[in-house]
This record gives sequence, structure tokens and C-alpha cells, in this order.
Amino acid sequence: MKPESKFYAEVKKYFKEFSLIRLENLSLAGTPDLLVYNNYRHFFTIELKVVKGNKIRFSPHQIAFHVRHPENTFILVKHLVSRDIKLYEGKDILQLAARGLELDACCSGLEACRLKLSSLGA
Repeated sequence: MKPESKFYAEVKKYFKEFSLIRLENLSLAGTPDLLVYNNYRHFFTIELKVVKGNKIRFSPHQIAFHVRHPENTFILVKHLVSRDIKLYEGKDILQLAARGLELDACCSGLEACRLKLSSLGA
């Protein structure tokens, strides 16, 4: 199983209160990995990334998606070595692509990320 698939399984297990829809979209490049619906009836997307170092790789299509859709889009990153998990807002995609994990996240740790996402639309 690929690291991103393992990360998705971890997220799915931990984010039980959300409706998670895994998007496998070959016709529209750059579409985030997950369409999510929370208890406040709020939709948002999450791009999952797994990294070994500081740099996060994004395709030009992924960058374009987040530039075009800066609200209600998120990037959830897991570092394989430290096992840290950080959440970034889609509006920060250009800085995240340039600075990697040096960029301050809007929250760190799976529980903090879950709480942040569960409060959207409140």
C-alpha cells in the first residue's frame, strides 16, 4: 500500500464524524483527494500529502486548483520520519510549495486538525 493510501486510511479511521468522499478524478487534474462534509453541513476539500523531507511536491494543476479555490480547501501533510501531521489552508499553496514544512501550519497534530475542520461552518 502506498504511503498516501495508508495516510488516507489513518485519516478515515480518525475523522469518523465526517463524511469523507475519496475523489479519484482522472478527467480533472489537480482535484483534491477528499471531499468532506462535517456536522455543520459544511463542504470542504482536503489534499493529502506524505513527505520524507521538508519539501512538498505539488503538480501545477494542484497549485492552480488552490489558487482558484482559496476558501474551504486544505492540505493535510504527514511527515514519514517525524510522523508529524500539519494542516494548511489552500490559500497558502504558493508559500507552501516554496517553503515546505517551514511554513507555519494553521494547526498541528491529528486531533487539532480534526477540531479545526469540525468547527468549519459553525
